[in-house]
Amino acid sequence: MTTPPPQGNPFAQGQQPAGQPQAPYPPQGGFPQQPGQPGFPQQATAPYAPVPPEQPRRKFGFKTIKNIVIAVAVVSVAVGGYIASRDDANQAAVGDCLKAASSSSDRMEVVECSSTEAEAKVLKKVKGHFTELSAETECRKVSDATGFYAETGDGEEFLLCLADA
Repeated sequence: MTTPPPQGNPFAQGQQPAGQPQAPYPPQGGFPQQPGQPGFPQQATAPYAPVPPEQPRRKFGFKTIKNIVIAVAVVSVAVGGYIASRDDANQAAVGDCLKAASSSSDRMEVVECSSTEAEAKVLKKVKGHFTELSAETECRKVSDATGFYAETGDGEEFLLCLADA
């Protein structure tokens, strides 16, 4: 008669089949397990991620060029308006000379008094709103005044009492 084989799993941890020596350390499973993820082996990863290919540089397209041209035009208009407004009558002070901005305009511009374009010299500047009658009355009080220029409406309102240049 022969002896039956031992019963149970000989590979279970902590149990050795009969007649085999005890190992100095317990047997290890295949892959180390992460806590909370039983049954799924850990994925092997490369030591670094692959570098994506460099993106081709964009060429200046129509939209980019159009936007740059629009921005330059807006800045040019703003600078031109600022430069043009520096010669307006609202910048005039007593002693400055003026000329008509154009033959069809009632606007005045500051010019050098030595210029042949000078038409009138500012004798007095008064801030405030003036009608034609009140402006004429105010400038009659100024000696040597031969006319006036009043600006009302948008922005600063003022009166300039003028003499011939």
